[in-house]
Amino acid sequence: MEPNKNSSRRRQEGKKSAPLNRKPFKKEYRKIKPTQVSDESLGIRLNKYIANSGVCSRREADTYIDQGSVQVNGKLVTEMGYKVLPTDIVQFDGTGITPEQKKYILLNKPKNYITTMEDDRSRKTVMELVANATKERIYPVGRLDRNTTGLLLFTNDGDLAKKLTHPKHNVRKLYHASLDNKLDAKDLEKLKGEVIIEGKKVFIDAVSYVEGESKTEIGIEIHSGRNRIVRKIFEHIGYKVTKLDRVVFAHLTKKNLPRGRWRELTPLEISNLQMIK
Repeated sequence: MEPNKNSSRRRQEGKKSAPLNRKPFKKEYRKIKPTQVSDESLGIRLNKYIANSGVCSRREADTYIDQGSVQVNGKLVTEMGYKVLPTDIVQFDGTGITPEQKKYILLNKPKNYITTMEDDRSRKTVMELVANATKERIYPVGRLDRNTTGLLLFTNDGDLAKKLTHPKHNVRKLYHASLDNKLDAKDLEKLKGEVIIEGKKVFIDAVSYVEGESKTEIGIEIHSGRNRIVRKIFEHIGYKVTKLDRVVFAHLTKKNLPRGRWRELTPLEISNLQMIK
């Protein structure tokens, strides 16, 4: 009987070994997925080329192409799907453009700087603060008022800038507001949810007293990008904002970034921004 048991055991082991041998192969096989490699030597779409040059977003580039603002090798191109070869010379409004390396610069903006590329009244602009950050042409994403401090992102990535400023993406913005008077608890409740400012709804994602501070210090989170919207929200219920600081933009924070200084985003931060939908 004993030989029969051993023989049976060997047969059972043989039966078990076959699936065990196959499973790793199948699992490994599933990991292998065909990938499409984009060979830009065969050309890239004209709107992407323009966006990569830091001029505007792809969507805006389509409009400019349609309006006749773009020439390739001296010829007007209005075809949306036109592909640009590495040897092509592209001009936008008569000026040659070339794709730039994408740059992402985060500034902790101080007071008394306006968010603009240049000012005809000779006021200080945020561009002065990032003048040495990169050789590429970068632009502020959105804006902060002259007297508002805090996080301001700069980039030449037109598609990302468009995404971060479009209301539908609900990009998180957290502010620390200092008020002229202590905020009454009843007034705090009025700010939870929707408020009507200048005839338009504004949704307040969160609002609360700043922990460990006077009740004049308020944290307010919104995703609206309307001009002076935080100041207008508090004015709506009878308070004046004496100081306003943006402490979070998207997932970015002011950690280890002193006022008036800038830094480049890390690869992980850039990846997280690009994943916003």
